[in-house]
Parts: sequence; structure tokens; C-alpha cells
Amino acid sequence: MNTTAPSLDTDALTARPPAWVWWAWVALSAAVVAVDQWTKWLILNAFVWGGGQNVASFFNLIRVHNTGVAFSFLASNEGWQRWFFSGLGVLACGVMGWLLKSNSKEKLFSFSLAMIMGGAIGNVVDRLRLGYVVDFLDFHWEMWHFPAFNAADSAITLGAICLMVDELMKAYRRKGQTLIEPGPGA
Repeated sequence: MNTTAPSLDTDALTARPPAWVWWAWVALSAAVVAVDQWTKWLILNAFVWGGGQNVASFFNLIRVHNTGVAFSFLASNEGWQRWFFSGLGVLACGVMGWLLKSNSKEKLFSFSLAMIMGGAIGNVVDRLRLGYVVDFLDFHWEMWHFPAFNAADSAITLGAICLMVDELMKAYRRKGQTLIEPGPGA
């Protein structure tokens, strides 16, 4: 009978994951693009520009066109921003695709990139196809309205938050700490 503990195969831990892992992250990005484009299609077919529907005391569905970027920044410019931000989005997606390929075994990091990439592609599709991004989610409190946004923006935001959490977790691990200390008796 062998009483020695099995050895840890460190090569298996550092080995490149199978190709399907990268494709799974790409599929998540594609799903984000599909949901984003489908919801925008619904809004474009349900409302005229500027129209909408009151859903709750704090939420409306509206149809607005954003020719700028976040919070309509640069929306009043001459149109150069359409091509500039489309090109920037394509370049960023290329970098994120490469990072996904290189780091696909890091789950939270890869999830973050896949969400951001899917959201970026969704908004680039709008810019190239329509010349503007369709926004439709309008949250408000009394007379104050948060800038309208869409499913792609939500995915980008979720991805950015997860990316920050991932980096914080890595920083704590580098210092030999954990984010959540075990309780008494653990």
C-alpha cells in the first residue's frame, strides 16, 4: 500500500487552458451583443425618437439617440466622434480579445473582459449602423433623471466593477491577505 501523498502537478496548473475556454468567453460577449441589439430593436420598433412609457414611479422606457459617449459627452460635435469612437471600440475589442486569449483561465478577469467587450461591440454596431447609440433605460427620482443608458452600457459597467474587484483580490493575494478574513473557529 502506498502511503505517500500524491504530488502536485504544477505544470498542469500553469498549462494553457483548452481552446474551448476562450470560445466560451467569446460566446458570452456574443450573448451580450445579442441581448443588447435585441432590446434596442424592440425600443426602435416600439417608440418614436423622444417617446417612451412610464413603467414605475422611478423608471421609464424611453428612446433617445446618443451621438456622443458616456453621459452624452461630445454629443453636440460635428460627427467626427462617430468614427473616432467606433475605431477606438474596435481597437479596444481587439486588445480585450487578445487579453482573453492570454488569460482565459482567470475566471473573474475573463468574465469582466467578456462583458466589457460585448457591451463595446453592441455600441459600436449602433454607431456604425445608425450613427448614434440607442439608449432607453431612464431611472429617475422626482425631477432628477440619471442619464439614459442601455444593455451594452450595463454590461460595460458590470464588467468594469468586476475588473476592479478582480484587481483588488489580486492585490490582497500579493500581500498574503484575503478580502474576507475567516471567522472565529474557522
